[in-house]
Amino acid sequence: MAQDKPRLLVVEDDEGLQAQLKWAYEDFEIVAARDRESALAALRSDAPPVVTLDLGLPPDPDGVSEGFAVLDAIMALKPDTKVIVASGHSARESALEAISRGAYDFYRKPVDIDELGLIVRRAFNLWEMEQENARLALRSPEGKTVLGSLITAAPEMMKVARTIERVANTDVSVMLLGASGTGKELLARGLHDASGRAAGRFVAINCAAIPETLLEAELFGHEKGAFTGAVKTTEGKIEQAHGGTLFLDEVGDIPLPLQVKLLRFLQERQIERLGGRSAIDVDTRIVCATHQDLEAMTREGRFREDLFYRLAEIVIKIPPLSQRPGDPVLLAKAFLKRMAAEMNPAIKGFAPDALAAIDAWNWPGNVRELENRVKRAVIMADGKLVGAADLDLEDALEEEALPLNIKSARERADRRVIRQALSRSEGNISKAAKLLGISRPTLYDLLKQYDLQG
Repeated sequence: MAQDKPRLLVVEDDEGLQAQLKWAYEDFEIVAARDRESALAALRSDAPPVVTLDLGLPPDPDGVSEGFAVLDAIMALKPDTKVIVASGHSARESALEAISRGAYDFYRKPVDIDELGLIVRRAFNLWEMEQENARLALRSPEGKTVLGSLITAAPEMMKVARTIERVANTDVSVMLLGASGTGKELLARGLHDASGRAAGRFVAINCAAIPETLLEAELFGHEKGAFTGAVKTTEGKIEQAHGGTLFLDEVGDIPLPLQVKLLRFLQERQIERLGGRSAIDVDTRIVCATHQDLEAMTREGRFREDLFYRLAEIVIKIPPLSQRPGDPVLLAKAFLKRMAAEMNPAIKGFAPDALAAIDAWNWPGNVRELENRVKRAVIMADGKLVGAADLDLEDALEEEALPLNIKSARERADRRVIRQALSRSEGNISKAAKLLGISRPTLYDLLKQYDLQG
């Protein structure tokens, strides 16, 4: 039924093109408008998530002033609407200006139905993810946002957040497992803020960043004169977090002798400082994280099994950014907004090629890599919009999201892997065929079929 279809507002004064789009996009409920008044009326009454907007509207059909006025009005009334503006072959500057004013993307005229359809579907997907993020925003009993600094629309991360909310008000030890840069400390801090210990301190220590000879003193503190240079009594991180939470990042790097002392603290809730002779009661919750396989390390004798089970009362696995659909773009926009305000207010947003590249890249460095690339781009970009080149992601455009059509998706995947094999084999057909696991004649056929240079 029509009301079950995604609603698309087409703002276009060419009635022939209106009819063409209605016919081509039968999966959408098309609402048509030909000028500013009818477009804003439709926006108020139908609340379409996505709008296609021709900048050349009456009474200025040969210019862009009326189109910009409609765009500005849409952004003021419903800023989460995804607006896709039309650009003629000589109107790229106007299209980029529209994006700097809040438009989601642009398409070229004359219209390529398939290309525009792909852009529209992407816009709907992003809008739906943003709405899901808003709907699933976790709330504490007092109405405050839990994990308020977590930006995600991915179901995998929402599941992680809900698990953290459930365990926050217990005192169980929590182990966060995930690759470097996935946001383990952010989630640990969110757990602390959502717990009954929020009024206490959140203390973090990276066990891999501190030399083994100093780590014990960092964790347990020391008395004056305990070793050369110990000129005063100093509390360790465990004691500093009394009444709060201690986050042990890269816990797998704690040496075996120190693991025994940490286990004793977890069992007895008491510590002894280096050089001290009296036990000190400490009420500290432990949250730890690692990118290593601790279960394998216990089998190999490199990590104590009894300590592992003490630390891993609750284990939460954090997916890499590549497995969190939609999150790279959401995070990139949040980073850009914050960093542009701090370092380069002239930056207004991302160019379409940058958004496509962000969506396509596999982010081996996860959120940390994304944040660093956006920061560098904000500093170095010359124009109002950050492009793929500013992010150093031009190559990612080759990895752009595959089309929904199975045949087209397979062809694009074939082209990409063939190019990679040829590159790695320096153009040697025999070596490339071997890498691909196919015969030379088959590779020649594919090169001819896809018009690739062998």
